[in-house]
Formats: sequence, structure tokens, C-alpha cells
Amino acid sequence: MLIEPYAHHLGGHHPRTLAALAAARPGALVITPYGAADPAPLRQAGARLVTGTRRPAAAVLLVAAQWANAVSTAVRKAFASRRWPLALRRAPHQVTLLARCLTEAACLRTTRRLVREPAAVVVLSASEALHGAAALLGCQPHLRFIHEAVTTEDAPVRLLGHLARRGERQVVALYPTAAVREQFAGAFPGLAGVARAFAVDDGHRLTDAERDGARTTFGIPDGATVVCLVGGWWPYKDIATVDAALARLTSPMHLVVTGTPLDEEVLARWHELPQVHLHTVPGPVGEQVLRLVYAAADAALVARRPGVGKESGLVMDTARLGVPLLLSGYDPDLTARLTGQPWARLFPVGDPGTLDALAAGLPPRPGPGSPAVLGMATAAEQAAFLTTTYARLLEALR
Repeated sequence: MLIEPYAHHLGGHHPRTLAALAAARPGALVITPYGAADPAPLRQAGARLVTGTRRPAAAVLLVAAQWANAVSTAVRKAFASRRWPLALRRAPHQVTLLARCLTEAACLRTTRRLVREPAAVVVLSASEALHGAAALLGCQPHLRFIHEAVTTEDAPVRLLGHLARRGERQVVALYPTAAVREQFAGAFPGLAGVARAFAVDDGHRLTDAERDGARTTFGIPDGATVVCLVGGWWPYKDIATVDAALARLTSPMHLVVTGTPLDEEVLARWHELPQVHLHTVPGPVGEQVLRLVYAAADAALVARRPGVGKESGLVMDTARLGVPLLLSGYDPDLTARLTGQPWARLFPVGDPGTLDALAAGLPPRPGPGSPAVLGMATAAEQAAFLTTTYARLLEALR
């Protein structure tokens, strides 16, 4: 049983992972409280797709979550200015944590209505707080993938978490990287946790036909060097280094950019650079368009600031699709995994020379075993792991 609270958002590698896991277990129950932006892959996988809730108590929880989200949005706008004290500017994010907990609880209660003894109950995009409260309000043991710590608990939310701390016994947290697990270890010492890559290898590598078709679509001639830059330009992205690298290019390069949000002023500046041929695909985009972008590229560029420890869906994409990687060394663990891999060219954070170095030769494509280098399991292996871990959780609760 898979719960994805953000299935109504298009883009990112979460929808693809959801569909792959559903396909690995035909007949799997998938709960998307606010619907799915692209339900076709789930239906093709034979999943039972459930939107909304199926119990009065679950419906009340979901309505409360929607109200909390509305309050959070209003308060965020009211206190957006930096002239307000930090505590007030953080307040809407604390309300968002409560809203996410209530949404998860509504979905968990719905699972109890639909399946008496599920093989596993997994929240694929879980909140970084109120883990025990979600379990107690939802009346359902579960596994929860916690992808990153966007915000931390302030006093009121911390008090709620403390009151519901006994519910943490009913939860196993799954962290996509060891760095994320370490982030949470001190804040939630009683929460059982395992480091486990979230993204899965669906085996659908790019084909030569896709590569030829993608270049034709973008109007890129044979023999041209092409780099793709995928994903929204969030604060942890090192766009300044990419900017400097493009400005110092000495040979022509095609750059395919997709994601949201993007900085239109920066894109306009890149468009004027003499060695850059810019192609922009407005985001968010679905899996098919994402494959088109990767298929056109000789390499994917991932540049982040130091200290970002969450799993990079972009890095995982390059391994599963077979696209060479240009990666800044922002994560020591990831750097250690990829050191010596011929398809991954690593460069120091802030070094703008990496793109010009492509003139000396392109990295080879990743082989079929490359996803395993990153700890990525197949969808079948991941489904088996989730089932086994859930069974152990239930055994420990008996």
C-alpha cells in the first residue's frame, strides 16, 4: 500500500518511483489524497488508485489539513518581509508541518478502511516532523521516506511531537542518504531509521532511437556537444558556478535547460553568450519530456552547494537512463561512490572549468550496473525490502 501526498504535483522523480513500485506489485493500492497529475502510469501498472478518503474520521483529518494549508499560505504572505521577527516568519512553516501530519494521518486511516492486513504501508514523501503523531492519528503502523529537513520543529510543534512520541514505535523512517539519517538522529533518537535510496531502477534506459529523435526535436546537429541542466533553481543549486562556466567557454556548446523555477534574467544572459546555444523547456515536465531532454544530452550537469545531503534524483536519473554525469563534489559520500567511475566526471564545488574540459573528450555512458553503484535497487527489490521491513515492524510491535 503506497501513499503519495504529492502525486498531484507534476515533475520530480517521485511520481516515476511511485509508478515503478506499483508496477512491481500488480494490484497495489495507491492513495493520493489530492489526486494524481498523471494517473496513466499507475493505471497501466494495474494499481488501485484511491483519491480522497474513505472514512469519516479520515475526511475530518483531511479537511483540517486543507484548512491548515490555507492558514499557512496566508500567514506566509503576511510575514514574508524580513522586517518581521524570525519566529513569525517561521510560523507558517510550522503550520505546514501540522498540515502534512494531518494529511498523512487521513491517508493512513483510509488504508485501514480498504485493506485489513496490508503487506506494507509506505508514505513515499513523508513530513520531516510529527512522525509519532501521524501514526497515532492514523491508527496505522507504517514506513515513511523522509527526504530532507526543510524546516525543524519550533516549540509548539515540538510539544505536539513530544506528546505523541510513543507513536514513533509504530514507525520506521527510511532516509535516502546517510547524511539525511544523521540530520535526524539527534532530533528523534527514539525513531527507528534505515538509510535506503528512494529512487529505483526501472530498467528503461534511453535508446539510440530516442537520442536521435531528441536531437532532431531540438534542432541540434550531429556532432555538437550537448549538456542538459535539469531541475528548478533552488537555493542549494550552484547556478553561479554554471554561469561562470558558460561565460568562459572557448568552444560551442548546446545547453538544454528544464525545470521550475528558473531565473529568466540569467537565461537571457546565457542566450547572448557567443559559445552557448540555449534550448529551454518550461517546467514542470512529465517523464516523457524529461527523457527527451536527457536523450539529447552528451552529459548532465549537476552543481550544488556544499552541505546538501539529500538524494539527488538527477544523479539517479543519469545512472538509470545511461547519461554521463558532470557533478560537483558537494556530498563527500556521493563523491566517494562515484570516484573512479568513468561515466562520472567530478569537479570541485565552485570550479567553473568543468564545461570547457569537455573539449578534451566526453565521458562514456553509464553501463547497466551503474545504478547499483549509487545503491539504487530495482523496483522489485525495493518492493521486497519494504515488505520485509514492514513485517519486522509488526513483529516488533507484538
